[in-house]
Amino acid sequence: MTPPKSRPKDPDEPGAAAEEPAGGPAETPPDAAGRTDGGRTEGGRTSGRGTGGPGTGDLKAGGRGMRADARRNRARILAAAGEVFAEKGPAASTEEVAARAGVAVGTVFKHFPTKRDLLQAIMKDLLAGLTREVEDLATGDDPAAALFGFMERMVEQAAHKRTVVGLLAEADAGIQVADALLLLREGIETLLTRAQQAGAVREDACADEVIALLTGLCQGALHARWSPGLRRRTLAIVTDGLRTRPGVGAEPAEARPSSG
Repeated sequence: MTPPKSRPKDPDEPGAAAEEPAGGPAETPPDAAGRTDGGRTEGGRTSGRGTGGPGTGDLKAGGRGMRADARRNRARILAAAGEVFAEKGPAASTEEVAARAGVAVGTVFKHFPTKRDLLQAIMKDLLAGLTREVEDLATGDDPAAALFGFMERMVEQAAHKRTVVGLLAEADAGIQVADALLLLREGIETLLTRAQQAGAVREDACADEVIALLTGLCQGALHARWSPGLRRRTLAIVTDGLRTRPGVGAEPAEARPSSG
């Protein structure tokens, strides 16, 4: 693999703390810190390979046990990879991800030895971000804007991560939209309840129905390749149907028989 062009030094990184592929192939080019001897920099510092230092397992765990500069690199790689895959599709390369993140190619391989590892980490990072977002929205001043804004965010992310989801499915490691939404169920239910209490959403809507609607919207954006305009119009129709109307939604959800 041809190494990328030289990059400006990250001001947050220590002088010789750039990373290399942990356990990578011998032909991997030296990284920005000049590591060519299996873990020792030109300045004589050991990298941790073969010395009991943190390995790939720690990196896959989401950054636990990593130095601050390594955590920053991991976050930059994930953000850059999401953008590159969205722009380039399946043809996106590791070199492009590294260049966009401003790190050496070897650093990408250290954190994510395979493309599958990188793709799965992108989706885990997305779900973690959505979980934090829904928790933050639950304390906002406008419950209706919080619920409808989160629904819009979910649909846009489904469209944005189309390539990542598709590649994971090809690798038999796909993430189902319905499963992802179930992980967010508690937060969605909180947003719905607050919007109903504010009188902005019809009382007969329940979390199961909102999740069903979101599943359909996300599937359309993900697999039917809806255009941005079609996504906006379809979402507007759905959210309009959830809003309070005189004489509509007067029967609270808990008063209705369960659909099973």
